[in-house]
Amino acid sequence: MNERLAAGVEAKALMRRIMAEGGFATVLRKGDEERGSLLLVIAEKGRHFTCLERQLQVSGAYEWSETGPGSESEMAEISQFLEKKRRNDPDLWLIELDIANGKRFVAEMTEFP
Repeated sequence: MNERLAAGVEAKALMRRIMAEGGFATVLRKGDEERGSLLLVIAEKGRHFTCLERQLQVSGAYEWSETGPGSESEMAEISQFLEKKRRNDPDLWLIELDIANGKRFVAEMTEFP
């Protein structure tokens, strides 16, 4: 079985990383500290860019993948997506990250070893 950081630890580490790089990070919804799943709402200069979700793969490894509405989506569509995810997973962490270079961050997070 592959090990992974507790959700609360990983959430706080991601937020510190973004703030250290001059970005903004906030918890929109706090999930279960140990077993919660993570959904990152990525913005670039205040505009929605994409969402990343940490998901368990068939191999047993956890990987980040893009999910949900894209950068051209309306706020109502984004809100509906987040509300649906929240309803379906009571342990879900929703974290908003506003990053200077969203494309680079997404590429780093979704790159497979």
